[in-house]
Amino acid sequence: MATKTFILHILFSIFFLLPLANSIHFNYPTVFNFGDSNSDTGNLVSAGIETLAPPNGQNYFKTPSGRYCDGRLIVDFLMDAMNLPFLNAYLDSVGMPNFRKGCNFSAAGSTILPATPTSVSPFSFAVQVSQFLRFKARVLEILAKGKKYEKYLPTEDFFGKGLYMFDIGQNDIAGGFYSTFDQILASIPTILAEFETGIKRLYDQGARNFWIHNTGPVGCLTQNVARFGTDPSKLDDQGCVSGHNQAAKAFNLQLHALTKKLQGQYTDANVTYVDIFSIKSNLIANYSKNGFEQPIMACCGYGGPPLNYDFQISCGQTKVLNGSSVTAKGCSDSSAYVSWDGIHYTEAANQFVSSKILTGVYSDPPFSDQMPFLLNLKF
Repeated sequence: MATKTFILHILFSIFFLLPLANSIHFNYPTVFNFGDSNSDTGNLVSAGIETLAPPNGQNYFKTPSGRYCDGRLIVDFLMDAMNLPFLNAYLDSVGMPNFRKGCNFSAAGSTILPATPTSVSPFSFAVQVSQFLRFKARVLEILAKGKKYEKYLPTEDFFGKGLYMFDIGQNDIAGGFYSTFDQILASIPTILAEFETGIKRLYDQGARNFWIHNTGPVGCLTQNVARFGTDPSKLDDQGCVSGHNQAAKAFNLQLHALTKKLQGQYTDANVTYVDIFSIKSNLIANYSKNGFEQPIMACCGYGGPPLNYDFQISCGQTKVLNGSSVTAKGCSDSSAYVSWDGIHYTEAANQFVSSKILTGVYSDPPFSDQMPFLLNLKF
């Protein structure tokens, strides 16, 4: 039922937006993506840092694909909408990956700030930018040897014409809650200064099209509700941890101000800010209307209602807990759930978020008059 309702919603959105389709501005030859697990298509797994077991990937790929999801991510739907292939992970060297249409540098657990010895991922934003610079230099070096490599690699002009996408910062905010709320707020300018430095490095290398997602309502993630929401007074009306969402809003407010600064500073560039927080908050607050049955509880986990989440065991794992062997299994219908594993969204939720992004109304500047590519959706 959830899937059918959502398909009707998509069709309505497409036909409603049809009259707005009068110009094409999304004709990017290639996409370079930077971020964390929200858009990681295999880097952390390819680095050998973590492994993913079934039922991860069960819906679309039918096997674990390096994505922390039952299927496709937001970035996958956006690539489809631009009629481009899914992005190969930069570190995935097996299977003859083709990087002509783009490359993904996102890695699960990554932060904007430099990694620490306890970080899940060593691939902070600055490292990802450095990986891109190495990628670009190596591509140009190889292309100089002959045109036969152009079918596998982006040509030099693609680096200036391509779209640079960013979805990172969630782990900086969420990880900060092991300190005080005031310390988190005080750290935001430092976090965004690091982000601005990375953007400048890319701009200096010829990047001109920037697509920046703000961070979502981290207080609504099952993991954070389980760890920080045991006191009901700390939860809002949707059952989310209020403090976490307040910190995310503060981060987003300053990130938006930074994008406005970049828009004024880089007058020959396109800098687009996308309000992911509002989209995801709407999804959770109106989950039933949006075709979902479970806004907070994880589909793949252990422990049963109300959260089906246990810090000791991740989706697909089998462990001995309290003397018994248990497995964190997937639910029977992931399309009814917003949360896949307590930290990441299901494919159905990612599909919903993507459809809202593509209306253009959640972006600054908005692009609702530039929407013909919406008809390329392959949901």
